[in-house]
Amino acid sequence: MPLVIADEFLTQAGLSEAEARLELACRLFDTGRLTRAQAARLADLTTAEFEDELLERRIPLYRPTPADVAEDLKALNRVFSISG
Repeated sequence: MPLVIADEFLTQAGLSEAEARLELACRLFDTGRLTRAQAARLADLTTAEFEDELLERRIPLYRPTPADVAEDLKALNRVFSISG
């Protein structure tokens, strides 16, 4: 379903169509509603280009969950207990 935004709103916001798509993509990624790849497609950018845009906006590329951190700590403990 196409989304149509009147030119007057883009003009008032000082955005081109491409800039508006990028802003929307960044916001949807930041709120977890789109993956990085999906948001990059929405912005019509490569994933690497989109990541650069996220970094410029200080939007984290990855937000680990508590479970992710726990798993990483387990892996680090295994590595250091083997070599220690």
